[in-house]
Amino acid sequence: MTVAASNAVSIRENGQREVFCGLTSIVWLHRRMPDAFFLVVGSRTCAHLIQSAAGVMIFAEPRFGTAILGERDLAGLADANEELDRLVAQLLARRPEIRTLFLVGSCPSEVIKLDLAKAAERLNRQHSGRVMVLNYSGSGIETTFTQGEDGALQALIPLMPGTEESQLLIVGTLADAVEDRLVGLFQKLGIERVASLPPRRSTELPAVGPGTRLLLAQPFLSGTARALVDRGAELIRAPYPFGVEGSRAWMAAAAAAFGLAPERVAEVLDPLVERGRRALAPQREVLAGKRLFLLPDSQLEIPLARFLSLECGMELVEVGTPYLDRQLMAEELALLPAGTRLSEGQHVDNQLERVRAARPDLVLCGLGLANPLEAEGMATKWSIELVFSPIHGIDQAGDLAELFARPLRRRGALAFG
Repeated sequence: MTVAASNAVSIRENGQREVFCGLTSIVWLHRRMPDAFFLVVGSRTCAHLIQSAAGVMIFAEPRFGTAILGERDLAGLADANEELDRLVAQLLARRPEIRTLFLVGSCPSEVIKLDLAKAAERLNRQHSGRVMVLNYSGSGIETTFTQGEDGALQALIPLMPGTEESQLLIVGTLADAVEDRLVGLFQKLGIERVASLPPRRSTELPAVGPGTRLLLAQPFLSGTARALVDRGAELIRAPYPFGVEGSRAWMAAAAAAFGLAPERVAEVLDPLVERGRRALAPQREVLAGKRLFLLPDSQLEIPLARFLSLECGMELVEVGTPYLDRQLMAEELALLPAGTRLSEGQHVDNQLERVRAARPDLVLCGLGLANPLEAEGMATKWSIELVFSPIHGIDQAGDLAELFARPLRRRGALAFG
């Protein structure tokens, strides 16, 4: 049954999933906070996943690693806590620059019921004054890969100092250059105090309290948003900053929350909007009228569908998302075309049957499904690429659209050849 997107989810599915786990988020989090280290407590498979996702060469010195759970650990024949303590001591001796250590749970550590919360408490006592040890779960048993960031940020929130000062808090990892640009624009609008979570140094956490207005830059931070509201912050309702119109609405919502005049918003943003629309025009020529199927993977699907439909003229066959938080997606859902078919959750076989029946021009999906669909003659875009790319803001709208136009251009060139 197809229903209006703003009213209900047309399909809820539960079955075989095809997604990366939350460990993948370490790849962008460790770049954001260079004084932090992410220690995965998991198997060799976990280590290979992170290494492959990050593309780290053998001689690199990354700010993440894996405490390998071997057969003796998994069988309960060895004390995994003793081994973990030993490895952490070695790590801190070798890497004196580490100020925050995240113990990241995985499927194997959760299966053997290794209590990383207690391990973090114990290690904090052992290394008091030297490092702050936190923990969160990156397990893929129940989560998709972007939820790793949600877990990491929730681990930081109890450490954030309190404040009653008026400020804007942008939540969600952004590329440094994009963040600098957005902060500059907010200050130009008249919002003087702008902070970010996660910060660029893990030990320089922003304050939060009743004067804090919270603006989400990423749509997959449900737990983080609720924890910050519990600390007194007020959530600003807005679409997410993807595309020209979405980014303008995102910034305008923040300006309205601070009581700034619409005329000031127009004065600052309208020139950028005009430039962004010109940058979109060549990509729209490629995308307009093309049929798009979004498989659930990153939780970016609904905002991306809104952008590609309203600003690029694409036809939405189906918009899938791993989880749907209606509170955080209300503004996005209201902007989707009426009758958009939504699916929440994943049953890979059923969804692939619908993809094959629809034969869309482009499929947004995870890496594990892209090659098989390409072999069947369909163009695909890797959803994980969108998480690693600087796609937020008006200035990035043309680049965001180009990421979707590129596979269509490539397929057209191959067909012509």
